[in-house]
Amino acid sequence: MSDHALPKPYVWRNPLSVWGTASGNNEAPSTRVPDPRDTWQKNTAFKVATYPVGRLKYFLIWPHHGNRTWDRTRWWPTRRNLLHVKGLYNRKTAIPEKKILDRRPIYWVLSLILLAMGPLLFPQTQMNALLTAGATFGIFAAINVCWTLIIGTASIFSLATYAVVGTAAFVTSLLSIRLGLPWYALPPIGAGIGLAFGVLIAAPALRLDGFYYALLTLGLNELFRVFFTTSKQFGAASGGLYGADSFINQNWQPLTQSMVAYYASLCLLIAALFLFRFINGKRLGRVLRMAPEKHEAFAAACGVDFKRARIAIFLLTSVALGFIGGFYAAQYRGVAYSIFDFQTVLLGLAMITIGGIGRAEGAVLGTLVVIFLRDVLLQLGPWRYLIIGSAMLGVVLFLNNGYFGIRRQFNAWRAKKRGEWRSTRTEKGGETLPEEATESNDKDALYFRRFDKVQRDYLKGLITPDVIEEHRRQPLWQHSEALERVLLYFRRAKLEDKYALHRAGPQGPYKIIAFSGVRGVSPRLVDDREFGTLDEAYHAVFMRRVHDLLES
Repeated sequence: MSDHALPKPYVWRNPLSVWGTASGNNEAPSTRVPDPRDTWQKNTAFKVATYPVGRLKYFLIWPHHGNRTWDRTRWWPTRRNLLHVKGLYNRKTAIPEKKILDRRPIYWVLSLILLAMGPLLFPQTQMNALLTAGATFGIFAAINVCWTLIIGTASIFSLATYAVVGTAAFVTSLLSIRLGLPWYALPPIGAGIGLAFGVLIAAPALRLDGFYYALLTLGLNELFRVFFTTSKQFGAASGGLYGADSFINQNWQPLTQSMVAYYASLCLLIAALFLFRFINGKRLGRVLRMAPEKHEAFAAACGVDFKRARIAIFLLTSVALGFIGGFYAAQYRGVAYSIFDFQTVLLGLAMITIGGIGRAEGAVLGTLVVIFLRDVLLQLGPWRYLIIGSAMLGVVLFLNNGYFGIRRQFNAWRAKKRGEWRSTRTEKGGETLPEEATESNDKDALYFRRFDKVQRDYLKGLITPDVIEEHRRQPLWQHSEALERVLLYFRRAKLEDKYALHRAGPQGPYKIIAFSGVRGVSPRLVDDREFGTLDEAYHAVFMRRVHDLLES
């Protein structure tokens, strides 16, 4: 019986050797590799079923704008666009278009127009009550817009907001009564009082944080309440201080007085919204967005002076709150002690919590809900406060950032469920599903993901013990065809999470690190293992890449 002929060893030939330009070996012993076309045909022959998932996002698109496609109208004095507009060319018609990506400015304009037309829409039987509630809403909404700058943007949990407003209102009322100051001098004087108050309570913010600073500011609010309520010159016997000069003439009709107070408060709210945009949309807001809560050490290491930005915002908003206090005294001809009550502070917290902390629209919506329940639905009696508390409790339990965060929270939940459903489709393997492809505007990325998925499936079949042993013996220089294909794939990987070697000394040892892929962010240490020689370190990196490939 004759022995079977042994198979001839497979030899890899360098294709450049024909022209004599090969820099390495012309031939090298190698292992047989499968034909890549078989893997490609196997993947492309399978057709996965499609199912409708959600709906496409609707955008407002303006066609036929020609050379004006890339013009930008910006909010003065910020660099933000009037509308978040993206100029692009339609891929099918090759026509320049404008796509509105952010429609919030449109909603703001429509909402403010609706508030300005409110007196025309109010029923005549409740006109005076609604105008009075609207004036209260404008002032408290302006206060809460400034307060959300302190709590949300500056991340300073201060409860002394109404202490600043009340102190400015009482002091300006006293100056107007004693010295005869006109009404238009009260808001600027109140702004100066707010600045002094801000300097007083800004210093502890550098040392205290969170709960302790909240207790300090709450104690200051109570301290000023006791001072004003026990001081005879500030109206201890009458429950407040009244008699200041006002821009509302007492000889006007009651309806006219309510109308003037309503529109004056609306103008104050618009000024507070412009202040919010000026601070949150410019450098101060961007600096503090780089240093969110629990990431302050990293921001400081990158050179971000977040403490200075926080104090600057605190002082600016204190000036604005003092101005509002002077305006309050000029509109109501004085101020009552109720502005210092703990109930007022709690209602203010409910207002910004219901709408969403850190959002101007949230502060306005929360104020509108609370003022409407408290001052309009009087027939509900004490149930009004129970409804306010229930709304606040629902926000805390079920929502991440108030009622204005419902849409973003729902989109995140839907994306999570969609990803979980897609993850059950094991046939995907990294390739884009048909229903997922509609969400991407870059079709090149879809084809690259398909090619990458097929290539990974092919390379997994090349990982054998012989290939691993070959790399261990000789990490560099000429390799077999199978090992060269795997190494070429590893070398062109993205910089994000790409492995590299860190040499601790001139002669080693070596450790494995991974790049972050973000400019300014240092690489991270993968593990604590050390390798004495460079070849051992190269092979350790190779094994980690092989493990990632097989697990992908």
